[in-house]
Amino acid sequence: MNYRHAYHAGNFADVAKHAALSRLVEYLKLKDKAFRVVDTHAGIGLYDLSSEEAQKTGEWQGGIGRLLQAKLSPEAEALLAPYLAAVAAENPDGGVARYPGSPLIVRHLLRPQDRLSAIELHPQDFQRLKTFFAGDFQVRAIELDGWLALGAHLPPKEKRGLVLVDPPFEQAGEFERLVDGLVRAHLRWPGGIYALWYPIKDRAAVKDFRESLKASGIPKILDVAFEVRRPSREARFDGSGLVVVNPPFVFEKEMRVILPELHKALAEEPQARWSLDWLAGEAAPA
Repeated sequence: MNYRHAYHAGNFADVAKHAALSRLVEYLKLKDKAFRVVDTHAGIGLYDLSSEEAQKTGEWQGGIGRLLQAKLSPEAEALLAPYLAAVAAENPDGGVARYPGSPLIVRHLLRPQDRLSAIELHPQDFQRLKTFFAGDFQVRAIELDGWLALGAHLPPKEKRGLVLVDPPFEQAGEFERLVDGLVRAHLRWPGGIYALWYPIKDRAAVKDFRESLKASGIPKILDVAFEVRRPSREARFDGSGLVVVNPPFVFEKEMRVILPELHKALAEEPQARWSLDWLAGEAAPA
């Protein structure tokens, strides 16, 4: 599948991913010490939902469009507030005409002492990303293969932070690259938080991916899956997942509040499911 950000900005997968991402960043802010976020496949930063790409799919209407109209529980509303504030900041006239990608959501949440490395390989996308963050001393836009960044840019000098790996799944073998990249990165920086996004479309590939993570020997792996449709025999984009390594101690509890509310707002079929599964616990398997 081709998951170029511009075609899918603001869809249900973005909502689930960015809701979780915002909670991870908010946790890092609980300590005064600076941290760095490394976004390995950053995209262009901000997406015009009236663009040809966004209009071609219209997926944002079933994602952020629905969420903004939903009645949320007070607890979920509080947890989603940082994420929704980042979206609102890009839409000062109300509604949602523009949607911030992962690097821009992170940038909205950073404190003055924190930093973002936004990495993008696609030449045109990188130029737009670089121009967007021009003059922002807290953001470094880097033209580089995001998979290489898992070695070259880790560990960050701050020694605290988060690595978001959100590949476009344009090529075969992305699941294998996710596992290999995580193993390499974890050897260099075992204390970092890692968030690896993946689509739920080829369910056999997803199963193999999860089994490979279990066999990796990396401890503390939580798999967050969110689906809007029940499983089908045909290969269709039913959901997405986010594998989080070294999740904060409050993260699972927070996601158990957020995911049911997202399900009520975004699920197209009541049989669709969400799940939180530990692929590895507090210690690596013997």
